[in-house]
Amino acid sequence: MKAYIQLTLAQLRIFIRNKQVLLWSFLFPVFFMVMFGTFFGGGSSMSINGVVIDQDRSAQSAQLVGALMKTPAMKLKQEEHTAPGLQKLKDGGLQMVVIIPAGYGNKLDAAVKGGEASSVTVYYDQTNMMTAELGKTVVAQVADGISKEKTAYKPAITVKAEGVQALKLSYIDFLVPGIVSMMIMSNNLNGVAGQIASWRERGILRRMQSTTLKSSTFIASQITARLLLNGLQAVIVLLIASVIFGTKVNGSWGLLLLFVILGTLAFMSIGFIVASLAKTPESAGPIAGFISFPMLFLGGVFFSADNIPSFLQPVVNLIPITHLSTAMRQVMNVGADLTVLWPQALILGGWMVVAFAIASFTFKWE
Repeated sequence: MKAYIQLTLAQLRIFIRNKQVLLWSFLFPVFFMVMFGTFFGGGSSMSINGVVIDQDRSAQSAQLVGALMKTPAMKLKQEEHTAPGLQKLKDGGLQMVVIIPAGYGNKLDAAVKGGEASSVTVYYDQTNMMTAELGKTVVAQVADGISKEKTAYKPAITVKAEGVQALKLSYIDFLVPGIVSMMIMSNNLNGVAGQIASWRERGILRRMQSTTLKSSTFIASQITARLLLNGLQAVIVLLIASVIFGTKVNGSWGLLLLFVILGTLAFMSIGFIVASLAKTPESAGPIAGFISFPMLFLGGVFFSADNIPSFLQPVVNLIPITHLSTAMRQVMNVGADLTVLWPQALILGGWMVVAFAIASFTFKWE
């Protein structure tokens, strides 16, 4: 026990003294959080920039222009001439141009009396079909509303809409738990692999082996020191996110810290395996990066893992960072408890046990 405590305190002193590593291991996740949160933190709302050109200049066309300008999904400006608007659309400066042709009002009045229907022309950017379809749908709905008003149309079926109060979450609410998960993975998988490989090359581990120190005691002290460091870092990152972006922890802080512990243990154990496989510190970094880098994109750190192709979903559901980031989000955003998150805890615990067992057998002092 005395050796365990002394090694733990020694490791903490190493962290504190190595201010450059401590600073960057903390600033790196904060930088990502602030950068992505600033650019995308407002949510995923979509609006269409465009212009509307009224060539008819009638009361009927003015009514249509007014209805289009009030549509929240589109940010339209009224212009006088067609050519500049179409040129901006071709250059990518606009996403839609709506032209109300001359004679629109007269045709609309004739259509009410049974004549030919009036029409408007919509030019759109065909390289961006998502916004194009949205824009065409909105314009069609506005035109349909005016048509029904003019013809006194009485629908045979009505839709009764009832709103349900849902969680108001933005991208930053999704991002912050992923950043904390990334920090835990990077600090432990990459950090442990590089540090242990460096100590082995410098002969520090060989000198430890000449004592009565057991490998399990050495690994346990490393785990304890990094648990304390990761817990502190996670709390600081969450507080910074709360101050800058207004994020909240809706669930239990205790449960959140439990998953910090499980994630730390799982990734540390994997880091020890990498350190055992790497012969030099120079090879430890690429091996750890080969494992951790794909996890950043497959594990739902920055974007939802649901959007990953179906043939990769078995891999997504297997890797530990997926379950760590999912659990952190559920606790922070939904307030879920362990009765809901026990599968994530079980999988992270399984990774911890299996990887720790492998690390104990493969660990090398020299």
